[in-house]
Amino acid sequence: MIFRQLYDHTSSTYTYLLARRHGGEALIIDPVKEKLPEYLQLIQQLKVKLVKAIDTHTHADHVTALGDLREQTQCVTLMGEYTKAECVSARVRDGEVIDVDGLRLGALYTPGHTDESFSFVLNPDRPEAVFTGDVLLIRGTGRTDFQAGDPEKSWDSIVNKLFKLPDDTLVYPGHDYKGWTVSSIGEERQYNPRLAGKTREEYVQIMQNLNLPNPKLMDIAVPANLACGKVRQAA
Repeated sequence: MIFRQLYDHTSSTYTYLLARRHGGEALIIDPVKEKLPEYLQLIQQLKVKLVKAIDTHTHADHVTALGDLREQTQCVTLMGEYTKAECVSARVRDGEVIDVDGLRLGALYTPGHTDESFSFVLNPDRPEAVFTGDVLLIRGTGRTDFQAGDPEKSWDSIVNKLFKLPDDTLVYPGHDYKGWTVSSIGEERQYNPRLAGKTREEYVQIMQNLNLPNPKLMDIAVPANLACGKVRQAA
């Protein structure tokens, strides 16, 4: 299998390119607009055909490359069924399996960071990895204080859905701010400081008292991402 983890330093975003084989079809998860030339170059070098581009949720800290990739490669753009982005080609439902050239991703509705967040499980019949977007991070969790985020739903998504996956399932998040690249479900269950040994009530209190500033690009990124990466021009 082809697997590439790509990084945008400005927003600390991870993007993932996956394909079953050289010369086959590929998919990309959480692409960043400014990195479009790099994605296109890599797709060409790996000799794969990009057929699907996925956003785990409506991002607030960067502008998506979904629309640009669709224009450049004629790929299908996907988001979860509750997205408010009218421009995506298709929406996936909880439990739906995305099949790209035999590479299978199971869609898992995991609200909390936003009300439309999805995670994607690689090989859902025998889970190998999960792409968690911003719901579950490495030794952390995604904030829940905007875009209809909800700490109780975050707890339920992580503890009652993601933590039900096998311990050795690799965790690939949408962001990391310390340079970590991968974790596992077992590690996060045991060592994530916001979750390990905590009750639901304690977790909610932690999340309600983070007092974080809004992402710098939020006012630009959210409306742009609802338009699949089309940035509004100032009047």
